[in-house]
Amino acid sequence: MKKSAGKDYLNLLKERKKTSRVYVSHQSTGLMLAEILDDETHKSLYMKLAKENDVEMLMQLAKDVASRKNVKKKGAYFMKLFTEIKKSKK
Repeated sequence: MKKSAGKDYLNLLKERKKTSRVYVSHQSTGLMLAEILDDETHKSLYMKLAKENDVEMLMQLAKDVASRKNVKKKGAYFMKLFTEIKKSKK
């Protein structure tokens, strides 16, 4: 493969990525967190958390928070998860 052919291929991938629904790993994780917590309205916040924290820890904490079912407002799930992350980092 020539150098120019390699660059052409990379440019093709970049263009395809702009037009397709390909997610970066933290975006996929954020969407999974939003689904686990049944809080689709705050999915961008979950994506940011996924970008900054360990995925396995986030998934476990999200499952714990979701299993408690003592949160009245859906937006409060994010705050509960955020406080659990802070506790686990200490």
